[in-house]
Amino acid sequence: MPGENAATGEVRLRPPRHTLNDRAVGWWRTQLLLTTAVPAVVLAVLGALITPARSWLLPAAGAVAVAGLACTAFLPAWWFRVHRWEVTEDAVYVRTGAFWQEWRIAPMSRIQTVDTVRGPLEQAFGLATVTVTTASSKGAVRIEGLDHELAADLAERLTAITQATSGDAT
Repeated sequence: MPGENAATGEVRLRPPRHTLNDRAVGWWRTQLLLTTAVPAVVLAVLGALITPARSWLLPAAGAVAVAGLACTAFLPAWWFRVHRWEVTEDAVYVRTGAFWQEWRIAPMSRIQTVDTVRGPLEQAFGLATVTVTTASSKGAVRIEGLDHELAADLAERLTAITQATSGDAT
């Protein structure tokens, strides 16, 4: 079984195999645009209304807009390249992060709950997030940017595997 040390039977960390759905790039871009638009518009409106502060509010609005557009253009494609996930009979593997990459492994015996979430933007893009809650102090393992049907199937599969796996999930 990939990821399992045959000699000891322990699960080891290894690169996950699957990419996210390519619609995740558009979802992230939309999130970044909305996150950028709100402060840029607020600064621009305040700059238009407050004459003494116009000299610094309008350039600040422009800087926020330019930085946001640059992030929107480059970061989602980069995130798509580095985010990976995989589920085996033994564990859930997730790698996230652009600058600081985080690789997480959740052994099936430690899984407590499996949830799927579809926020309004995720629904618009046909995506979902699977959250695997474990007995870890680090918190849940999240796989974002999955096709919503794949996410539902994955949640079902994880539930079946964890029910069949011995262990107390603590």
